[in-house]
Amino acid sequence: MALVKKFITIFAQFTKKRAMIQENFIKLYENSFRENWDLPCYTDYGESISFTYGEVAEEIARLHLLFKHCSLRRGDKIAIIGKNNTRWCIAYMATITYGAIVVPILQDFNPNDVHHIINHSESVFLFTSDAIWDTLEEDKIANLRGVISLTDFRCLHQRDGECIQRFMKKVDDAMFEAYPNGFTRNNVQYTTLSNDKVMLLNYTSGTTGFSKGVMLTGNNLAGNVTFGIRTKLLEKGDRVLSFLPLAHAYGCAFDFLTATAVGTHVTLLGKIPSPKILLKAFEEVKPNLIITVPLVIEKIYKNTIQPLINKKGMRWALNIPLLDNRIYGQIRKKLIDALGGRFKEIIIGGAAMNPEVEEFFYRIKFPFTIGYGMTECGPLISYAPWNEFIPTSSGKILDIMEARVYRKDPEATLGEIQVKGENVMTGYYKNPEATKEAFTEDGWLRTGDLGTIDDNGNIYIRGRSKSMILSSSGQNIFPEEIENKLNNLPFIIESLIIERNKKLVALVYADYEALDSLGLNNQESLDAIMDENLKNLNNSVAAYEKVSKIQLYPTEFEKTPKRSIKRYLYNSITEE
Repeated sequence: MALVKKFITIFAQFTKKRAMIQENFIKLYENSFRENWDLPCYTDYGESISFTYGEVAEEIARLHLLFKHCSLRRGDKIAIIGKNNTRWCIAYMATITYGAIVVPILQDFNPNDVHHIINHSESVFLFTSDAIWDTLEEDKIANLRGVISLTDFRCLHQRDGECIQRFMKKVDDAMFEAYPNGFTRNNVQYTTLSNDKVMLLNYTSGTTGFSKGVMLTGNNLAGNVTFGIRTKLLEKGDRVLSFLPLAHAYGCAFDFLTATAVGTHVTLLGKIPSPKILLKAFEEVKPNLIITVPLVIEKIYKNTIQPLINKKGMRWALNIPLLDNRIYGQIRKKLIDALGGRFKEIIIGGAAMNPEVEEFFYRIKFPFTIGYGMTECGPLISYAPWNEFIPTSSGKILDIMEARVYRKDPEATLGEIQVKGENVMTGYYKNPEATKEAFTEDGWLRTGDLGTIDDNGNIYIRGRSKSMILSSSGQNIFPEEIENKLNNLPFIIESLIIERNKKLVALVYADYEALDSLGLNNQESLDAIMDENLKNLNNSVAAYEKVSKIQLYPTEFEKTPKRSIKRYLYNSITEE
């Protein structure tokens, strides 16, 4: 009898979990806009622009009328690029609730990368900031039917034969015709689209040869959002400060998608998140949850905590039993107050945390946790609440996911973390070769991360098995892309991008023969040439891909039989 009861309990839990996951992703927002109609929804930090849930729903209805007027179909792609702001969120919501596929683009991408993503994704509409639009070339994105401003939703550009500008000028008339009694919560009715449909293309990189448009379905996105709902990361009436780029899966899933699904008030920073700006914003917004990357929290630690604990008297006091706990308590309170004082926990992800900072935060019982994920999982793979977090781990595998460690050598300590489950993508858009390579023959997603998993399901990441570099701000950096651009510059035969002290350094094997023939093989000339190359390179890459210096290498790099550079031989190269 006890066994039967246990089975019934387990089955009920499983059924409840499946029901949550399978809840229609689009209907989550239809219900939220109705239920939270009068609550604040999106606010631009430091500006007077703010929308309630009802006002957001009305703005969405206006955009839906535009899409309908232009005969947009389900599955059409709509791209968005710009800083975090209220209309970025509204454009995203309008796209998915119409049944179109949203293509968020990181504003750090250079114009050529943006052109490529728009064309590769076959986007028909683009929402963009006015400043970014000024950097793009219309003839290189000729298939776009219309371009809409993220400042005020006016039409910035339309293809010949389109009448978008005319419609947007009379959109109020169209709204009155569609809703003669005014737009109410009962008018919020969105498309019926099953969760197995692709709803998002998230590009992990911009450059033509390496673009990967991650295809995420409604179920992938719902897996992340319903996890946030189920664990009460955010609740109705909570507040969050969104400062991570919403075009990145991590910030998007929780600061935006989960928040909007439950009735949370989202304040969008829209500025570079320097410690000074962030601390002021935290004080004003007083968020209930903080989603961040290590770089941000490490800077706050360095600026706020380190000067305090490095004082001579403080170092002495921390060596005295009992007194240290009291001091740590004061430091914890000072840090919590500096971050607004009302947050449940800080979730850190996107990159490896500085071990010294992690150890200190754990010692003072600061409410933080470290999660693990990747864009291909939209993004979450593992998480543990702060009071269950195991130091040096990356949280516990989600109950809707599975993970295993694959070791080529059975006796090896580390292996590749491989995952499958509700959050795993369907593949890369128009890239069957990359999709096939991303999965094992038995259907597990290769993460490219080396690590271990303990008996309780906690994941421990120890390094990367692939060449990808994860920047301290959580961006994916593919060194081959930067190297290809660098190798096209004058007097460079080949190059290798390595990471040194969280900065990118280019090892360069120069064309010494050509330099000799021109009488330029001297230190002064070499320095001038490489300085110019460095400047030109950094003008052509994203902000997080910028190289700090070029270091000349005396010989050709050692290669495999396939002529690939043996990267592992150069990772420990030190400065000259």
